[in-house]
Amino acid sequence: MIRMNCPKCGGKLIKKGWSSNGKKRYRCKSCDYQPIEDKVGGNNILLIPDLHAPFIREGYLEFCVAMKKKWNCDKVIFLGDLIDNHYSSYHETDPDGDSAIKELNRAKKQIAQFYKEFPYAMVMIGNHDAIPDRKAFTSGVSKAWVKSISEVLDVPNWEFKQGHREGNTYFCHGMKKKAKQRMMDDMTNVVQGHYHSESYIYYNVGADRKTFAMQLGCGIDNNNYAMAYARDFSRQHINLGILVGGTVPVLEYMEL
Repeated sequence: MIRMNCPKCGGKLIKKGWSSNGKKRYRCKSCDYQPIEDKVGGNNILLIPDLHAPFIREGYLEFCVAMKKKWNCDKVIFLGDLIDNHYSSYHETDPDGDSAIKELNRAKKQIAQFYKEFPYAMVMIGNHDAIPDRKAFTSGVSKAWVKSISEVLDVPNWEFKQGHREGNTYFCHGMKKKAKQRMMDDMTNVVQGHYHSESYIYYNVGADRKTFAMQLGCGIDNNNYAMAYARDFSRQHINLGILVGGTVPVLEYMEL
């Protein structure tokens, strides 16, 4: 690991970015010397599953930050359902729960903490994220009248997508199919969330290729009223994933 003082003049080093071979670049504020860290980094992706703000489990943000540092991740992908939208859910809503604006404001505060730690990220749009758009569409309201989720949550540097492909790996939220089935049907690597109580890494090996399916759990507080619909489901998996070198899937579970 490189020293945090310039080896040339002793001045303070500030992080500049990444070199072409995945090493950290620094610049000296005093003499403009630009050393490169000898610890290899880059190409490791932090994969954060369903958050359902404002019902995020206490300590989950710190867990995500720690795993990003542990695995030296230079990219972050959220796998959807950033927010819960319980007040307008297609499940039964709790009449004693928060009002629409109170729940949204609480969610925005939690998401702001994640945005502070991960200012640049890609976000898959989940079924809960899409509830306001779906309700507007059903009511006949044009998209011209509806704010984007990026505007509502005030996260301008996050890129929202229905799905995303990098090389032979497809990232999505995961509605309608679990990761293994999607991998088999599409014959590609798959990383997804959506199913809170199931996680695995499954490989399919053929004569001349192999593919993997990575199913991730969530980061929710399962004791809150918004998760009452799942009280009889299997226990939620509180975890996240890492894609090492963009090709090797790893599961990390939060200590509860």
